[in-house]
Amino acid sequence: MINIISPRVPLRVGKKCYIEAPSRKKMAAYKEFLDRNEDYHRPWVYHSFKQEYYEYYLKRIKNGVLQGCFVMDKQTDNLVGIININNILLGPMRMASLGYYGDEAYAGKGYMAEGMTLAIKYAFENLGLHRLEANIQPGNIASIRLVQKT
Repeated sequence: MINIISPRVPLRVGKKCYIEAPSRKKMAAYKEFLDRNEDYHRPWVYHSFKQEYYEYYLKRIKNGVLQGCFVMDKQTDNLVGIININNILLGPMRMASLGYYGDEAYAGKGYMAEGMTLAIKYAFENLGLHRLEANIQPGNIASIRLVQKT
């Protein structure tokens, strides 16, 4: 069984940011994040906010199918990135895949690199995974650079 911590407790804390599990209390912050970064994430991610999708996202986290990690700025508590540990497979393989996207206003400032490091440590040390794969589209240079940093 996967040990998913309460959404009110940071999963991991770094120097600039911390990661926390998504929660109903963060729904408005999630919507604002998607709205302000819609153009920035194209053509890689197409998100439009729907409450029922967010509720389904939380349900999948609760069921252990994925672990969402909201990357939060320690100084402002702003949501600056999202890292999802997807398709969690237990048993002998104990693996998952990573999907992620950051806030344009924080791009190049190290928040996503630190958040990714925290999420990877969480996946290996808390979830007990043995393998992680990053889902990267070949033309997404920023995404490639991020995994090269971590």
